[in-house]
Amino acid sequence: MRRNGNIVSGTVAEIQEMLASGGNLTDWTRVDAMPQSEVERLADEEDGPLPEGWEATVIDGLPPLKKPVHIRLDADILAWFRAQGPRYQTRINAVLRAYVQSRTTPTP
Repeated sequence: MRRNGNIVSGTVAEIQEMLASGGNLTDWTRVDAMPQSEVERLADEEDGPLPEGWEATVIDGLPPLKKPVHIRLDADILAWFRAQGPRYQTRINAVLRAYVQSRTTPTP
């Protein structure tokens, strides 16, 4: 198993081995017995309700590969994205993607 901050990743075999050895602390009996309405209520309580139409933002398939680049940004723009918290580069990419899509998607 590999750890990157709070994220732990492993192969299917590693995860199956962990589950078989009792390394999992999740109460799966309780989880399996929980009705979907309770799952949604807890998710809304923790993260807030999903915005209307969120399904339209789902993209099927794997995301395009990332390519490392060096880019010069205005200091105030970079500071604003960084102030939003971790993954600021992902947010910058999302803004650029939205801009490109707005220029390449034909308007009905």
